[in-house]
Amino acid sequence: MEIDVDRQQKARAYARTRRRLSYVSMSIGVLSILIVLGAGLDKWFRDVVESAGSWFPLLTWQPHPAWFPWQIAVYCLLITLLYEVLTFPLSYYSGFVLPRRYGISVMSIGAWFRELLVGLSLSLVLEVVFVSLIYALLAFQPQLWWLWTALIILFFSVVMANLAPVLIYPLFYKFTPLPEGELTQRLLKLAEQANTRVRGVFSMKMSNKTTGTNAALMGLGNTRRIVLGDTMIDRYAIDEIEVVLAHELGHHVHRDIWKLIASQALLMLVGLFVSNLLLHWVIDQQHYYRSLTDPATLPFFFTLLAIFSFIIMPLSNGYSRLIEYQADEYALQSTHKIEAFKSAMRRLADQNLSEIEPAPIVEFIFHSHPSIKKRLEHADEFAARSGYAGSAALSAES
Repeated sequence: MEIDVDRQQKARAYARTRRRLSYVSMSIGVLSILIVLGAGLDKWFRDVVESAGSWFPLLTWQPHPAWFPWQIAVYCLLITLLYEVLTFPLSYYSGFVLPRRYGISVMSIGAWFRELLVGLSLSLVLEVVFVSLIYALLAFQPQLWWLWTALIILFFSVVMANLAPVLIYPLFYKFTPLPEGELTQRLLKLAEQANTRVRGVFSMKMSNKTTGTNAALMGLGNTRRIVLGDTMIDRYAIDEIEVVLAHELGHHVHRDIWKLIASQALLMLVGLFVSNLLLHWVIDQQHYYRSLTDPATLPFFFTLLAIFSFIIMPLSNGYSRLIEYQADEYALQSTHKIEAFKSAMRRLADQNLSEIEPAPIVEFIFHSHPSIKKRLEHADEFAARSGYAGSAALSAES
């Protein structure tokens, strides 16, 4: 199949609007931080929380700073909720109105809102637990808290990669085993050839949420499984699905999940170390806050992490594009179904309304995958390198 020109015009407009909304979102975040820190609202809000109840420290002996875990948790919860309320109109427009306007989302407002609440509840719990843990380490290990935090993040990332397919994703999608047949057999054989053990092939119900599609090899160890969106199963040829899955298997063959976890942990270690230096500077030298465990430091701490995350975004995405390129290479080498690969890429671009050739600066900063155009060019380069002259026939299901 060829790229649909009309769909590409729509994809460019969709991508342009989404970028503008992301810029607005970032601007709101920057403006909010400037107002909070500039007007001293971080300390005012701490005083409000303090006056709302009797808070008893769980750690008061010297030289450790006093630690108020419940005050930290309440402060974190309330400022996060306030920010979510402030940005809700933007979230509603970008998450519900815009995808429906462009035919990507098929969710009702009720279903969208329920999913929003589930996601928000989950993120709030994880954020409060994470922040509480950091401030406990700030109290017990004021000099090395950043190192312990990075190690805990590394451990948590491994655990979540293993448990997400059975604990997190089922909260949002229904998974059912794919019936026995040629597709299941070919995918399992592909996994066997890659020396990758899987618990089976599953269909992920996406059609009640979106017209887009996805496929993945989810989980680690005993939770690893092949997952196909139901919006892919009924639209793609078996050869196309096979080469898409071969790409996902390439990540496991190359141990990309472990590489990403390790690289993100290392970057987080650097970010936390820099945050540690700046926190000690504003407290020990500038005396802007009471102590490291002062709840009022939370907005400042979040600001430091946000700035660092934005700075390293091009680096993280550049590394991600590299491993995606290598996974494409594996898919082409292991299947030699070059035409099926190219057809799948074009079909994915049309179905997911993806811009095939974004502006270079946009791809450099924001994209974690190579553009569709570059992936198609990669397939042509592979064909030239391997002396591949023919076209792998697509199966009759195309």
